[in-house]
Amino acid sequence: MPEISQSLVPLELIESRIYLIRGKKVMLDFNLAFLYGVEVRYLKRSVKRNFDRFPDDFMFILSKKEDDNLRCQIGTSSWGGTRYLPMAFTEQGVAMLSSVLNSKRAIMVNIQIMRTFTKLREMIASHEDLRMKLEVLEKRYDEQFSIVFDALRKMIEDDDGTKPLIGFKTEEI
Repeated sequence: MPEISQSLVPLELIESRIYLIRGKKVMLDFNLAFLYGVEVRYLKRSVKRNFDRFPDDFMFILSKKEDDNLRCQIGTSSWGGTRYLPMAFTEQGVAMLSSVLNSKRAIMVNIQIMRTFTKLREMIASHEDLRMKLEVLEKRYDEQFSIVFDALRKMIEDDDGTKPLIGFKTEEI
């Protein structure tokens, strides 16, 4: 397993490992294991031993179809590798993982992951503000351009169905 330096993990590395699955931002078990510096089987075993700490809104197991779709998107090989479907952890599930793994590295990495989730939430909020402003502008301009749209509709309705010929006309001798 490749090593990550003992310093805090860069936000970009964490951001690239956050996926949107079932409408939730999640991190997958193999990515978290890599970040925490543990084997995937150790992480899965720790979760199974403390399963009551991980309700459905903290962690869920991907379906076979979701796993296949994910493999196509991130380009992982289906040869060898895992026998079990990946676990997906929401922000709350990731927070719970640090208490289950309970190592200094898990705590440090977990702090960075929580900061990344917070940063993403702030970015989404700013995009939501922008989307709302665009909707207001769109409504305002739709009213102003309704005259243009009405004129276009009238032109279409007035079309009698005959179309002019396009091109050059030649005189036949």
